[in-house]
Order: sequence, then structure tokens, then C-alpha cells
Amino acid sequence: MVSAFRSRLVLFSAALLAVNLAGCTSTGNADDEPTPRPATSASVQPGLGGAATIGKGQVSLLQKLGSSGPLRTLNVSPDGRWECVDCAGDGVTSSGTLGAEQVQRLQVLLDDPRLPQETDQARQYRVTCIDALTSSLLTSVGMITTQDCPGEEQPLVAYEILLLLTQATPAEPTA
Repeated sequence: MVSAFRSRLVLFSAALLAVNLAGCTSTGNADDEPTPRPATSASVQPGLGGAATIGKGQVSLLQKLGSSGPLRTLNVSPDGRWECVDCAGDGVTSSGTLGAEQVQRLQVLLDDPRLPQETDQARQYRVTCIDALTSSLLTSVGMITTQDCPGEEQPLVAYEILLLLTQATPAEPTA
């Protein structure tokens, strides 16, 4: 059974990804104001400009292929337990545990001092591609979004986290 925390996190994560993906189909320019994020019960840490975060050592991965693909949500706790909602686009929720080396590597990456500079807020990130795979990591320092677009520069630490999660769990989308 899904805990109340995980249920709220999944709903919050879906709302954040929907806001991020809304930029995929709009035509705007660099001078446009960013889309405001919805108010939720997720924690907001002072000093981060109101950016939504989750607890230290935790990470959530949200992925969506294009505007019509299913939303895949992976939540990983500090001890390596994970739960993936709709991983294969079939509505099934699966769970498991990362290996000890994977947990250690993930925690090192989440504690990397470069990670705060990779957040959407720090990079002033804007979604630019249509029908691309969009991946958002929700961490204790904020949200980090990337797209599989030609020429898009991937944030180094966040990309390592994304690779670790997609290789160690069924979170990688199947189109």
C-alpha cells in the first residue's frame, strides 16, 4: 500500500512536471516570465527562492515523453528503497531496493556541492523541445530538469543521478 507521504509526493510531482511540460507547446521567448508553480503542501526550504524540495537523501524522478506520453514517477528513499508508478506506461506500480553500492553512490551524488548550481532556478532553465523525453529530478536542493534534445547541455551531477536511477530501476520509459 502506498503511504500518505508517497501519495502526496506523487501528486505534487505530477503537478510540477505538468507545469514544466506546459512550456513544451507554448511559443515564447527568453524575455517571458516563467510559469508560476502551483501551491502545494511540499516542503519549501528557506533561501531557495521558494523552490519545492524533498528531504535530504531522497530523490524523485519524473519522466514524460512528449506531451501525450504517460507520466512515470520514481521515488527513492535515503536507504535505497524505491517505488515506481507507471514505469512501463501500463499503470503498474513496482518497488524494490537499490544495491548497497548504488545507495552509496546516489548519496555521494546528492551531497555533491555542485548540485545546487544545477537546479532549474540556478540555471534559469526553460523547456525548449517539443515531443522530447523530459526528466525532472526533485532533490533536497530543488528541481533539476533536462530534456533529450540535440545540443542540450546536461548538468553533470544531475545527469549521473539520472543514469544511476534509470539503470538501476525500471524507471526508463518504454515508448
